[in-house]
Amino acid sequence: MQMGLPILYSYFRSSCSWRVRIALALKGIAYNQVPVNLLKDGGQQLAIIHYLEETQPNPRLLPQDLKKRAQVRMISDHIVSGIQPLQVLLLISMQIRKQYRFPAVCDLNSLEQILQHTAGRYCVGNEVSIPDKFFIFCRYKVDLAPYPTIMRINKALLELEAFKVSHPARQPDTPAELRA
Repeated sequence: MQMGLPILYSYFRSSCSWRVRIALALKGIAYNQVPVNLLKDGGQQLAIIHYLEETQPNPRLLPQDLKKRAQVRMISDHIVSGIQPLQVLLLISMQIRKQYRFPAVCDLNSLEQILQHTAGRYCVGNEVSIPDKFFIFCRYKVDLAPYPTIMRINKALLELEAFKVSHPARQPDTPAELRA
């Protein structure tokens, strides 16, 4: 562990931790990682990405253009409130996966419609922004064929080094059988 570097308390399966690792990699911020197990004794959650944006503003994760900034927040809220909770449930039980399949598809339908109006290479235009860090669907084996905009953005993001190095399968606390 290098002295003086910020510490990220992280869990390899946590999509919140994954988003923070992506933000740190995009901003080129070196950090020490301390694994925690969020399934054992709970855990603490912080709005770390917003903190990083305020304290390390380059490169920007929130566009300067106010309309695009609002779109970034709208898409982020849509994913974190409407899609991510269902994805977490999908991981808990295969029975729940069958039960919640339809609402997840509904949320992807509405996300696809939103992104058709906001997307460039990424969710909002051609620069990576906050909702792009919420946007990793490969982990859940979701069939993206019916969602061409989502599929195209997801593919573009997975080509970025920041998304590759922060992947859950490449974290120090990832069990050997789940490593990439």
